[in-house]
Amino acid sequence: MHPGKLQNKRLFGSSIEVEVAHMLRKRGLLLLHRNYNCRAGEIDLIMVDAPQQLVFVEVRFRNNCDFGSALESVDRRKQRKLKLAAANFLSKYPRYNRYRCRFDVVALGPNEDGDFQGIDWIKNAFA
Repeated sequence: MHPGKLQNKRLFGSSIEVEVAHMLRKRGLLLLHRNYNCRAGEIDLIMVDAPQQLVFVEVRFRNNCDFGSALESVDRRKQRKLKLAAANFLSKYPRYNRYRCRFDVVALGPNEDGDFQGIDWIKNAFA
């Protein structure tokens, strides 16, 4: 992939994550961290939902659904990586160990006509 295209893809992905974080904050969640990275992987957004629930959010966007929807792209392998990254976060920030945890997926993509369908927020997308 051309370096310019990769940079544009990253900027676009970052702008989507900013919009999703804004949407979730408007719904009462508090943003703790964006793009948490560790050896296990990356968590797009880490938020707090009342009462004392830590929310690990995976943001997925697809331009088309030729290879599955944005939601379908969060397969077992990706779920495992997210769980490992969440465990790393909890070991690094033990003050959140008493919080209940959940994994949400926010999926964005086109509908069957190719038009933008909006945002699907799936709470407790996997355990």
